[in-house]
Amino acid sequence: MKRVQLEIIIGTILVLLSAVILIILGVREPQRLADYDVQQAAGRIEFGASIFEANCTICHGSEGQGLPGVAPSLRSEEFFTERIAEVGWEGSLEDYIVSVVTVGRQVSTRPGEYVGGGTPAMPTWSEKFGGPLRDDQIRAVATYIMNFQGYALGQVPTPESILPVTDEGDPVAFGQATFTAAGCVACHTVTGISTATVGPVLDGLASRAGDQVEGVSAEEYIRQSILDPSAYVVEGFTDGIMPQTFGETLSEGQIEGLVAFLLTLE
Repeated sequence: MKRVQLEIIIGTILVLLSAVILIILGVREPQRLADYDVQQAAGRIEFGASIFEANCTICHGSEGQGLPGVAPSLRSEEFFTERIAEVGWEGSLEDYIVSVVTVGRQVSTRPGEYVGGGTPAMPTWSEKFGGPLRDDQIRAVATYIMNFQGYALGQVPTPESILPVTDEGDPVAFGQATFTAAGCVACHTVTGISTATVGPVLDGLASRAGDQVEGVSAEEYIRQSILDPSAYVVEGFTDGIMPQTFGETLSEGQIEGLVAFLLTLE
């Protein structure tokens, strides 16, 4: 076989191999792009989760479950199916989230249920308006919140860590769980549990509660402070910050549990 013929044969084989490789790559390309999109989305969710944890949990809970009287759940069915219609938003839910995070809320849209974290009810988060977050950070938070949709609609099982605590067999343990679930951790310090300073530090409460008001026992003082926060305002703190609705949003068992738990803080 002449050299020219050999080169033609080898060239033809190489062309055919190249064509086969291109066909294989072409067939696999849609899946590769889909996998890439999933990886990018996972990265944004992880990034958004870190920003949410650092900035949003104080009002919306450690996993977006909301805090009674403070801020609504971001993983409820109502949020994903009714919220944008309720407020008259014409765009997508994700864009609505971006909008709210960007400019915040001067006043609560549901003051009878949620008072927010203070004045304003929700801070402005965008650096364009004096907040701390960039546009990409806000978009990542929105992506993270949208990831709750599967849980909200029952498509993915809700993690046990955020299910409501219902076992009242141990009042102190039940009360401690309620202390977290009801959002008390967002405002009060209890060593080993929370470090917030919006409200009074509760370490040692059981030892001093009985001395606050003459004729009122420690148990009565704590219970009254939960049901009517304006009854006894601790010096140095402002009235009206603590939600006034715990008597409506918490069950009698939860209130009894909270009292039992707080009475252990000697």
